[in-house]
Amino acid sequence: MSDISKNHLANGDPSSADHSRTTNHQPPSNRAETNRANAQHSTGPRTEAGKKRSSLNALRHGLTGHTIVLPSDDLAAYERHCKEVHDQYQPKNKMEVLLAQMLADLAWRLNRITAIEANMLTLGIDEPAGGVNPENQQMHSALAMAKAFRQQSHDMANLSMYEHRLANRFQKTLKQFLDLQAARIDREKLDMYSAAKILQMHKNKNKNKKVPYDPTQDGFVFSNAEIETYIERRDRESQALRAAY
Repeated sequence: MSDISKNHLANGDPSSADHSRTTNHQPPSNRAETNRANAQHSTGPRTEAGKKRSSLNALRHGLTGHTIVLPSDDLAAYERHCKEVHDQYQPKNKMEVLLAQMLADLAWRLNRITAIEANMLTLGIDEPAGGVNPENQQMHSALAMAKAFRQQSHDMANLSMYEHRLANRFQKTLKQFLDLQAARIDREKLDMYSAAKILQMHKNKNKNKKVPYDPTQDGFVFSNAEIETYIERRDRESQALRAAY
């Protein structure tokens, strides 16, 4: 290379840089065509393992963003599990729904730990139990599982620690949910008591008029039918109490 060329490169001569970029890269129009051609060959994961990894996006839970259901899990069973938890605790508002879902997910993960522990011990059943191979199958299974536990004691300890953490989270979440739900129920009882008094006052003022009462005007979320049901139940309870004495 001549001294002049070396000086151009050392001093960062613009014309040399432009020439280098032009010769080493495709023009923008050609790059666009190449990218489009490459995109036609990208069809996503083809192997079964790749498809399972890709399917995790569809199994991510919308509320937490964490993968709760693994590809090896039964998605239908998970959905039934969540429905049973929600049916049991009957969440009514957004925060209660969120906490109920957290309870369902934590319980699902706790059940998975139990299954993993059982599988780890079961793996040792088909292996020789430390050189002892008794004819009794139950004794063989017991010895084999004991050997598996001894060999995997470190993994078992980690699994137990993980289970303990999840159990603590479950108990804390459950307490938070029950406290929140109890506070909401107490507010609803007070609101229903007030709504019943206002509805009865409205009826007394409009005995000869067909003017329906609108609970929303007083900030209530109950319907007239719900308030009427509450009044009827309250009156029956009062009658039963008087009859008892």
